[in-house]
Amino acid sequence: MNKDEYKKKFKEDDAVGWLSIDKLTEELYTNQEPKHYGTLDKYGLGGEDPLDGVSIFESKNQQDHYHFVSYGMSNLYYDLENCGQEFSGWGFEFTFRLIPFEEDKEEPKWVISLMQNLAKYVFNSEKWFEDYHFIPANGPIRLNTETDISAIAFIEDPEMGIIETPNGHVQFLQMVGITTTEYEQLKQNPKTTEAKILLDRLTKENPLLITDLKRKQ
Repeated sequence: MNKDEYKKKFKEDDAVGWLSIDKLTEELYTNQEPKHYGTLDKYGLGGEDPLDGVSIFESKNQQDHYHFVSYGMSNLYYDLENCGQEFSGWGFEFTFRLIPFEEDKEEPKWVISLMQNLAKYVFNSEKWFEDYHFIPANGPIRLNTETDISAIAFIEDPEMGIIETPNGHVQFLQMVGITTTEYEQLKQNPKTTEAKILLDRLTKENPLLITDLKRKQ
């Protein structure tokens, strides 16, 4: 899409990228209003959190779980100067799938904090994530919790994939909780092939790669 087409189709107050994400989630979760947690102080205006928000959907696919989708790693708003770029913003948004955990009392806000921390890492280091990357959480991914899940691996969300938006393409990069032992094994041989082998193995029993804080080895 060139600049003239962009100007004809959108207004300056249109959330061009945001609406593209919403279109996909509405197809996946027809008639479901997600819980949305927005950021009050925008990062671009001096706020602490890079993500503008995170939506939480209730999925019944494979098994009941929460499906989190971030807004803010991609270019969410009207941007005439950058229209037609290959990538929108960093080129991805985070997703995460979680089996309900009783201690959350249906409010798993810690996932939002985890996403925000990963977003800060990207914005500050200018190093982005791709399929089969992995990173430690420096402790349990849910703080003060007895869980073996202490690191994150990344893979394209099996239901959301990649979309083309007027601001460029956006991959939905799913965060998958892995155990301390799994992370240590990957760290000893940090090639993408090793992470792929691990995630392929997990996918055989868990096709949507839903994170279960109670999972052991």
